[in-house]
Amino acid sequence: MERRIDLHMHSTISDGTLTPKEIIDEAVKNGVDTISICDHDSLDAYTEELFEYARKNNINLIKGVEISTQGEVGVHVLGYNFDLNNKDLLDALYRLKNSRHIYLHDVAKKLEEFGYKVNVEELDKVEAVTKAHIATDIVTNKANEELLLKTFGHIPNMGEFIETIMNEGCPAYVKKNTITPKEAAEVIRKAGGKAVLAHPVGYKYENNLEIEDVQKIVDDMNPDGIEAYYHYVDRYNNRVDEVAKWKEFAIKNNKFMTIGSDFHKKDGIRPEIGFINWDIDLTTKEVEEILNNIK
Repeated sequence: MERRIDLHMHSTISDGTLTPKEIIDEAVKNGVDTISICDHDSLDAYTEELFEYARKNNINLIKGVEISTQGEVGVHVLGYNFDLNNKDLLDALYRLKNSRHIYLHDVAKKLEEFGYKVNVEELDKVEAVTKAHIATDIVTNKANEELLLKTFGHIPNMGEFIETIMNEGCPAYVKKNTITPKEAAEVIRKAGGKAVLAHPVGYKYENNLEIEDVQKIVDDMNPDGIEAYYHYVDRYNNRVDEVAKWKEFAIKNNKFMTIGSDFHKKDGIRPEIGFINWDIDLTTKEVEEILNNIK
């Protein structure tokens, strides 16, 4: 990219490994000038202190969130440039946070029936607990090693465990009490923001959806944009580049495009903040169009 921006990353507020301030430090180091922290169902990263820290470091910090929704499958909806104090948005996120902990207890019961040890008490301390937290806890717990080897033939990574054991159609699937993609898009827009369908490339690999299925999601939720500039890594750590496909999809649906690394941690495989390890070709003009569209 001639100019580096990154509009999708996660901090320790949800399931990332860097604090919000550390994310800004990393953005500076990587030559990124505009970022958005999109923690799962949480706005807690956005304090006055963080905005001031961003200004001091010449980082344009755009308000963002990733809302976990449920249609036929789990769908993630990104929101940008909304009112941080909007009551309806805050109420929706509060309900979703609580539903995460209900889900934790329900899915832990199911996982324990299969013989897995789950540190529910510790996981309950994570405010926006996710499948990633739960799966990581299981695959890194020595007490689960024998069962994991028996089930997988190896110790799986977090993504493989989720997609094999926890997702829709899997043995330990539990439906989470949540909102629909359409409802999420509506609450974001009512708060003055723009709604974007997150990482459409991932739904094929995680939920076996074809492009026609994603079209139905878009037709129903009517997002403002599509996260077309996104590089996916599947459960076997294979890199998937379908940017051209989803750019064409966005144009066909008259939706603007956004870009996001979905950074959680440095693992030598997935994109890092600003795509410094896996570049995406964007001109300065295209970057400016993206930023204008999410205003």
